[in-house]
Amino acid sequence: MARLSDIIEAFIKELISETEQSELEIQRNELANQFSCAPSQINYVLTTRFTIDKGYYIESRRGGGGCIKIKKIIYQEHKPLAQVINERIGNNITYNTALQLISGLLESGKISEREYNMMKIAVNDRTLAGILEDRNKVRADILKGMIMVAML
Repeated sequence: MARLSDIIEAFIKELISETEQSELEIQRNELANQFSCAPSQINYVLTTRFTIDKGYYIESRRGGGGCIKIKKIIYQEHKPLAQVINERIGNNITYNTALQLISGLLESGKISEREYNMMKIAVNDRTLAGILEDRNKVRADILKGMIMVAML
């Protein structure tokens, strides 16, 4: 059985896919009422499942039920995407952040399921177990290289 967070995430993604723009405006309290949950549950889903790493930008307005605007980031061509990836990864990246990033690329259709799985294994802590110092730097270098090749 799916968790409530998974159900809310799927619902929001469905709403975004139904809009003609890549943008959705929702009321936090209305959504919480619809799913019979606390508004903090909606906040949790938004802050963990709709991050920049996953290809989303959130704007939140206080008052009046808590209006939230969710924007799906549309990457132009490979050069801007490469620039965004380099900026986001930086000089080092943790496994969890790397996983969020490549999950976002998979969801947006920028990489295939096979590429996703290869990247996930390549940057895994077990794969990098022999690297004692600067593991997150090595992970960042590997991930940047793999993403750039996948985008060619």
